[in-house]
Amino acid sequence: QVQLVESGGGLVQAGGSLRLSCAASGRTSSWYAMGWFRQAPGKEREVVAAISGDSRSAYLADSAKGRFTISRDNAKNTAYLQMNSLKPEDTAVYSCAATAGLIWTLNLREYVYWGQGTQVTVSS
Repeated sequence: QVQLVESGGGLVQAGGSLRLSCAASGRTSSWYAMGWFRQAPGKEREVVAAISGDSRSAYLADSAKGRFTISRDNAKNTAYLQMNSLKPEDTAVYSCAATAGLIWTLNLREYVYWGQGTQVTVSS
């Protein structure tokens, strides 16, 4: 089993920044692809960003391009989501997840391990 714990969420004003962290423990593998997801009240969960196990490939949703950056430090078993220029519409619960393979995917069902999520609230 792999446990994922997110941190770094909070309340920030529009235009501000936050860095989310996702720490993995247990039977971790530095080769697992990781993804960041968010779910706002009344909306479906959506993919924000994803990164391959070797960091050679990454994906950013259109809403995140130019503002968010996904990265990982395999030595620390931690993935990050740097969020800049935050907007009120970014308000959501952000969760990280890991697949059991190297390559990232946009298919949520392929993410085997999930964290509990961290709340991000952006005030206008």
